[in-house]
This record gives sequence, C-alpha cells and structure tokens, in this order.
Amino acid sequence: MQKSILRSAIVLLFLVGISACQKSNNTTSPSILNTAVQKGKWKITLYNHNGKDETSQFTAYDFSFNPDGKLIATNALLSTQGSWSSGNDDSQLKLYLNFGTSDYLHELNNDWHVTLQNASNIKLENVSGGNGGSELLTFEKK
Repeated sequence: MQKSILRSAIVLLFLVGISACQKSNNTTSPSILNTAVQKGKWKITLYNHNGKDETSQFTAYDFSFNPDGKLIATNALLSTQGSWSSGNDDSQLKLYLNFGTSDYLHELNNDWHVTLQNASNIKLENVSGGNGGSELLTFEKK
C-alpha cells in the first residue's frame, strides 16, 4: 500500500514538474487577435519609451480597429486615420501600427510584439535593434 502511494506521489511530482517547465504563452493567433481588437473602442493606459512614461500623450484618444485595416484615433477635437494589421514574425505574434507622420500618434508606428492579449487588454513591446531601447504599449478595452 505504501509503495502504491509513493509511486503515485512520484508520478504526480513528475507531472507537476513537467507542466511547470512549459513556457507560458500569453499570445494568440493573428485571427484571434484580429477578432478581439475589432470589438469596441480601446484606450492607451501605458506608453513607456526607453523607461520614460509618456502615456499622457495618448489618454485623450479612443482607438477603433476596423476590419478593413483602418485604425481610427479620435479625441475631442479630431479624428486621425492610420492602419493596422497583425501577423507572425520570428514565431512571435505582432501587431503592426502606422499613423504616418501624425503629430503624437507617429510614436505608435511600429511592429509590436504581443506579450499579452485577452478580451480587455493588449500588452505590446518593441525592442529596438539599433540602440537597444525599448517601448511598452498597453491598450485596454473602453
């Protein structure tokens, strides 16, 4: 009886150990990301550029990701159109944003790595290859 309990305990520890070693995947496929971003409006709750919090540049904007690839940023005074798409690059899910040369919004132009995506949050990261700088961007469902 004790051998049976011991064997069961060893098997259980082995299974727990294996599952703990598996890499957590907080990202999804482009199609799931596309469906999620197109539902409703989004706010930027974090924009950090090389360690400096610049979120205040974007708090007045609501963002709408349209099915045709248009990305609309709207505040009390104006509406600015950009573009968005998603895909995989180097086995990582990416969200591509482009507002052209628009004043503040051009800061969002990038191929962002999706680090977390669920129904109410999208967390993105970009690490510059040239100077080693990094940017963090978080959208939350409005």
